[in-house]
Parts: sequence; C-alpha cells; structure tokens
Amino acid sequence: MTTDSATGFQLVLPRFDEIAALDAHTLVHRMRVGVERFDPRIFELTDEQLDQAWLPDAGVGRWPIRVLLGHLADTEMLYAARIRQTLAQDNPTVAVFEEHAYIDAGLYGCTEGTPFRPPIGGDVAMIHTTRCWLVALLVQLEDRHWERKAMHPERGVMSVRDFANYNCLHLEHHAAYLNAKVYKLLGPMPEDECCGGHGEGGGCCGGSGGCSSGGCGCV
Repeated sequence: MTTDSATGFQLVLPRFDEIAALDAHTLVHRMRVGVERFDPRIFELTDEQLDQAWLPDAGVGRWPIRVLLGHLADTEMLYAARIRQTLAQDNPTVAVFEEHAYIDAGLYGCTEGTPFRPPIGGDVAMIHTTRCWLVALLVQLEDRHWERKAMHPERGVMSVRDFANYNCLHLEHHAAYLNAKVYKLLGPMPEDECCGGHGEGGGCCGGSGGCSSGGCGCV
C-alpha cells in the first residue's frame, strides 16, 4: 500500500500470491465483483480528463483513463476466450496479447492522428458483461476442469486456474490505478455517495481507500 502525502489517497494493489492461495469457490466469488470496483465518477469526467496522460511522478500509472478502460475491455474478452479455449480443446496454444499494439493503433483513442474517441460506456458495459458471462461458467467447473492446460508462448504451460488468477488480479490492479486517477481529478468521494449499496468486494472505491474517510467500508 502506498499513500499520496498530498491527498492522503491510499493505493492498495492486489497480491498475486493471495489470489492464487484462494480455493476455487472463493476465487469465483471474488471475481463476481467487476466494474463495481470502479469509482462511478468516471462517467462525470470530461473528454479532456479521460484523455489525459499522466507523468510517472503522479504515482497513478501513465495511461489515460480512456486507454485503461479500453485495455480492460479487451483483456476481459481475452481471458474469457483463453479459458473457454482451454476447456474446449486439448492443450491448445493461446495467442500472445500485444497490449501496446492496440494503443499504438489508436483503438482506444488518445493517439495522435487517430479518428477514434471510444465512449467509455461501451468499455464498461463490455467488461461487466464479459465478466458475468465468464463467472457463470467458472461457477460450474469441477476440479478436473480447473486443471486443464494450454500453452502460452511466453509463460509456458498454464491451467484454467492460472488464467482465472491472472484475470482476477488484472482487473483489480487496474481498478486501483483507475480510482487513483479519478481521485487526483475529482478529489475524495462525497460521504453521501460512497458505498452506495455496492456491497462486498470493492464498492465505490475499489478497495483503494478513495473515500474521504481514508478507507472504504465496502471491503
């Protein structure tokens, strides 16, 4: 956990070893919380704020929010496809995801000369729908399904459980940085809006301490 001395915002990043240690049922329960981890004020941001790149010393990651959400939408689809392919085929080889190629091609906007400016509502909807679709499958898996294997060209042999672990970590990791960016732009969540019924697993602050009280009761 790191704390911004200027704002008091606490950036809490998930740990892979903690996720990998969970039993399958608990992992799937944790993965049920997807876009609920995002600060909902992303929809209040202007195009200029969504497209703002960040310097390293800001401590919130460099990508603009629009790029980050587009990246999350693509990777949610990617992990769901990898898991489904591994369940359907015997020892398949999955494709490498070149994340920077998507950014450089301007698919997320924020690239000089690109005609695109994707609305973030589409990204958030895709993340939510894909995560719900995947979880509905994972909850039905038996032990033998979790152990099915695929070959990743860079990471080697990976199981369905490995892909699920990385998917869980990936969204939570980026949600923490997303919420840190929103906090930088808009300040703390108003007390009367924070934790507005989101419930267990992240809520309005995504477990990143974004509330003005310094920590979110949702978690």
